[in-house]
Amino acid sequence: MTYNVMVVDDAAMMRLYIASFLRGRKDFKLVAQAANGQEALEKLADHPDLDLILLDIEMPVMDGLEFLRHAKLKTRAKICMLSSVTVQGSPLAAKARELGADGVVSKPSGTVSHDLEERTGDELTRVMRTLVGA
Repeated sequence: MTYNVMVVDDAAMMRLYIASFLRGRKDFKLVAQAANGQEALEKLADHPDLDLILLDIEMPVMDGLEFLRHAKLKTRAKICMLSSVTVQGSPLAAKARELGADGVVSKPSGTVSHDLEERTGDELTRVMRTLVGA
């Protein structure tokens, strides 16, 4: 089975890294991207078949936490925070979970983590598969 994924991150380079990471996992397919939470909310209607959303927190227009406040009413997709500020156990990670995030994975080296696959790939893959029930 293939799971449909939306990536929400304001850094275009980070969206490219995540897209490349997803291409290496045949059970996940990137079907939508957004540069902020508002854009992502608007795209939800066009993608009712989403299984997973990989969501940054720090973004302009609408951040990831505000997106969470609205998204859980509009999609059945599981939401995994993928952010440099959501280290496990941090206040932001706890707030994200409180607002409905299903999983939290920290970017390994800041806002644009070129080493995502090398340093966090196994953990992110495991979390993604767990969230979608694969």
